[in-house]
Amino acid sequence: MGGHVAARLLAAGQQELSVLARGPHLAAIQDQGLLLNIADKSYQGRPFAATDDSDSLVPQDLVIVALKAQALPDLAQSISRLLKPEGIALFLLNGIPWWWNYGLPGERGSLPLLDPQGVLWRLLRQRTLGCVCHASNEVVAPGVIVGSPGDRWLLGDPLLQAQVPVSQRLGAVVDLFEQAGFAASASADLRRDIWHKLLINASLNPVSALTRLPTRELTSDGALREQMMTLMAEVMAVAKACGWDLAAQGLASPSVFEAWLNPAKRPPDHRTSMLQDVLAGRSLEVEALLGQTQRFARETGVATSMC
Repeated sequence: MGGHVAARLLAAGQQELSVLARGPHLAAIQDQGLLLNIADKSYQGRPFAATDDSDSLVPQDLVIVALKAQALPDLAQSISRLLKPEGIALFLLNGIPWWWNYGLPGERGSLPLLDPQGVLWRLLRQRTLGCVCHASNEVVAPGVIVGSPGDRWLLGDPLLQAQVPVSQRLGAVVDLFEQAGFAASASADLRRDIWHKLLINASLNPVSALTRLPTRELTSDGALREQMMTLMAEVMAVAKACGWDLAAQGLASPSVFEAWLNPAKRPPDHRTSMLQDVLAGRSLEVEALLGQTQRFARETGVATSMC
């Protein structure tokens, strides 16, 4: 995801953009830049700097964080040091984000499953924007990313609830994305959009990780499809108990779930991000997708046996 965003911003050529990466991926970016292929379109560019040492970069106006949720607490200090005093961090996260409670009525502080020591909350909550990314990507070679067409980017401010005007800081980042050709928009209620995406994330991702099946095979199996629909129904019930009734807004229903899980919608070789992580031996974003959902369910008295 980070490579996708960086490649498109670099191709637009309007910003002085630096990239933090590791290992062979970093070496390839330093040698030949970043390349993103989406269908018949390619986006390519060389960053102003490419490094694995965040302390080697000057403070930034905007830090786009594309790490998985479980990696963030250990890097909160580094992200904070990368920001100018008025700088903003934009988090591209799946699942429930660590900043969830910021700005909600009766603000309850950090979420221990996602921010165990509260360091993200202390250092970054007032300097954070969120993003719901509807985009599938895979690193197919160092420095080379393949994305799927039809990506959408919903950016939001944790302090904004429905019907509140777009904040200046949110508007500036949406403008940046739009100028680079992204299908980006400001969300009036990012938490609603997070629940909406979590319906598919909490079902497809974990079941694909357990079965090791690419998405089309996964959704072609009737028994697995039934399990995934049960997961979606549980997430929808938890969302409603927390104050976001997706069914009432026409965003979720059994017929919607059936459409999402139609095998014909999936490219034959598509693999979920969690399956990619399993196959690469990386840690999984279990708490952001299922753990925190279950914690909310226990707090609100919702049964989530499949989760």
